[in-house]
Amino acid sequence: MTVLLALDTATEACSAALIKGEQVLGRFEICPQQHTQKILPMVDSLLAEAGIKLDAVDALVFGRGPGSFTGVRIGIGITQGLAFSADKPVIGVSNLAAMAQQAFEQEGAERVLAAIDARMGEVYVGAFEAQDGLMQLVGEEAVLSPEAVTSPWPALAVGTGFGAYPDLAPRLGLTLGQVSLPDARFMLPLAAKAYAQGQLGDALKVEPVYLRDKVTWKKLPGRE
Repeated sequence: MTVLLALDTATEACSAALIKGEQVLGRFEICPQQHTQKILPMVDSLLAEAGIKLDAVDALVFGRGPGSFTGVRIGIGITQGLAFSADKPVIGVSNLAAMAQQAFEQEGAERVLAAIDARMGEVYVGAFEAQDGLMQLVGEEAVLSPEAVTSPWPALAVGTGFGAYPDLAPRLGLTLGQVSLPDARFMLPLAAKAYAQGQLGDALKVEPVYLRDKVTWKKLPGRE
């Protein structure tokens, strides 16, 4: 029985989730700039509810980005600490893919364009299509101005990028979905496939996905 523990702090949302056999548990809260205070209690709560300790987890799953530079770093730092202390491998999952997976599971969307508000007049964007129950990236994830965003086909639009730029979905002829922020619970199906295929990472060699040079973030004081 595979046990996976996922956490995500890459956006305004803070979430954690655990799968143990058929049991799936989750915590989700929108709490900007409170991730460091919230995430570990969420993890402890999940482990307690599942009746296990950290050493019973087979792998740690984390939201690798794109998202807030600070938020991505917090999530990676905590994942590294937990994985290193328990000597466990890690699996990174795209935050855009997690939203697409949620749209597939909750809204039945076979094709999804996911966009996260990247601030500074840009969005992080990726197109996803369902294959065998899992959302797969079509093309590449990118950071673009709203005017430069295109969709390869009619799709469900999800994420804060469409809220920040209300004209974007209508311009592309997309239907607006209900998902606005990534939830760690929907990283689990994607991570389970990676785990089954042996696509595991070393906790000390975790690679975030920013899509934007971190130096750019430093030009905006007070912005994550």
